[in-house]
Amino acid sequence: MNARLPQTSSIPERLAGLRSAMAREGVAAYLVPSADPHLSEYLPGRWQGREWLSGFTGSAGTLIVTADFAGVWTDSRYWEQANAQLAGSGVQLMKMTGGQQTAPHFEWLAENVAPGGTVGVDGAVLGVAAARALTQALTARGVKLRTDVDLFDGIWPQRPSLPDAAVFEHTEPHASVARSEKLAQVRRAMAEKGAQWHFISTLDDLAWLFNLRGADVSFNPVFVAHALIGEHGASLFVSDGKVPPALAEALARDGVNVEPYAKAADALAALPAGSTLLIDPRRITYGSLQSVPSTVKVVEAVNPSTFFKSRKTEAEAKHVRETMEQDGAALAEFFAWFESALGRETITELTIDERLTAARARRPGFVSLSFATIAGFNANGAMPHYRATRESHSVIEGNGLLLIDSGAQYLSGTTDITRVVPIGTISDAQRRDFTIVLKGTMALSRAKFPRGIRSPMLDAIARAPIWEAGADYGHGTGHGVGYFLNVHEGPQVIAHYAPAEPWTAMEEGMITSIEPGVYRPGKWGVRIENLVLNVPAGQTEFGDFLEFETLTLCPIDTRCLDLSLLRDDERAWLNSYHETVRTRLAPHVSGDAKTWLELRTQPV
Repeated sequence: MNARLPQTSSIPERLAGLRSAMAREGVAAYLVPSADPHLSEYLPGRWQGREWLSGFTGSAGTLIVTADFAGVWTDSRYWEQANAQLAGSGVQLMKMTGGQQTAPHFEWLAENVAPGGTVGVDGAVLGVAAARALTQALTARGVKLRTDVDLFDGIWPQRPSLPDAAVFEHTEPHASVARSEKLAQVRRAMAEKGAQWHFISTLDDLAWLFNLRGADVSFNPVFVAHALIGEHGASLFVSDGKVPPALAEALARDGVNVEPYAKAADALAALPAGSTLLIDPRRITYGSLQSVPSTVKVVEAVNPSTFFKSRKTEAEAKHVRETMEQDGAALAEFFAWFESALGRETITELTIDERLTAARARRPGFVSLSFATIAGFNANGAMPHYRATRESHSVIEGNGLLLIDSGAQYLSGTTDITRVVPIGTISDAQRRDFTIVLKGTMALSRAKFPRGIRSPMLDAIARAPIWEAGADYGHGTGHGVGYFLNVHEGPQVIAHYAPAEPWTAMEEGMITSIEPGVYRPGKWGVRIENLVLNVPAGQTEFGDFLEFETLTLCPIDTRCLDLSLLRDDERAWLNSYHETVRTRLAPHVSGDAKTWLELRTQPV
């Protein structure tokens, strides 16, 4: 029996425990991705092994451990955070840059594991596409890959079990398309691919398809499950007790059987010989694919539900607009309090999170935050994914810039917004950074583009004004946003380092963030983020065009502007936006919040 570490073990002790387990299994290097069997961005506790082993809490990163090395590969969003959290742990920070087209940790393994050696990884949390790339890199150097080694059960005391929160139904009027119609849409797409079966592991795809929601993943209203869709029925594999009997009956009426979570692999193994299975190799794990018999033909394509859920219906767009009014009103209430309290009472980055969450919670349909609030003052704002903690946070006092990135889940939509406000006196350099970032936000917000253009190609529009000023930023410019679903969803992404693949095409109804930034490490950070909706912009002899409707409703703080850097047309856009914000939010606020709204939407 493997010796288990005490619950209070240190990071070096945990690494030593892993190395002992590796030695017993004959594994020279062990790979721990930030992933679960559903390849989720945010993980249930059971699959947060990388965090438990390394102490690094960022949402993106890969840990590799050998007998004499441990390192976490992560991108520039997390470098400062990782440096701080990994200090003294024996784990090194291995920096990834946005321009890298291949996984550098795969290359590291190929170069540092001796020929004949073995790399171990739990195939149940390794994506198919990643497994293929890793296999190719290792095989070329004579290194073996084992995917049947989950070493955590043997060393992780009190490892969390599967989440057990109840599943609930997303109902009318907010769920405007019936479950039966969504299943019919997916089956039509399956037929076009010649597939009789379709296996889905992606949690937001499942939540959308079945009009169900849950609370298994922090900030995302999803539940842990798999599904196998057939031509005439479907099986939803979910832990016992999570689906109430009445809901199970409703699912059964739509031809959906609820089965135990652990039976998903058995269902794949039982697929009839000669049949065809549709899978998305980017959204299914290698372990799941290994369960499919060799007699079953596998067709690989993006999950049809990924496309369908990204294109919000007119009814969903209407609900999102209403949600933005409620969210904007909550922000107005928060900022009115903040400006009146600043200098009169102690306000910290943690206070901001508490007060902003409370303001949103008072709004109709509020369910939860959509991600952990980022409130970063001065140098903390220079870390794009900074998170204040009880042990480490700043008091909002003196002079500088305060960056607040926040969002919420409502029954009628998902929000995500970043604003920067001045504290005390700010410098000309800070005004310049704020203004060039706003110019980037406006440039992309005002763009018109051909329907179907691949979304990564739009990235340079936002960066152009920032590049012109000799600055840049290390993260993407925009991500898709779900409808009371994940705050990050595909297939669209606005990032120059993302592959411009056909499935990233921009289509009507997609909701995407626009969030350029400039960060001065150790000094300050600026990011201005709105959500936008793809809407028709007319047809020309060159085809259909789209443009963005800005959905987010909250003033952009003009006190931070260097007006000399704005053109007349940019001022006109900003003034028009603020007029819209004032008009739309006014019916939802009163008192100090209404006074603040009037003040912060005055034209420039």
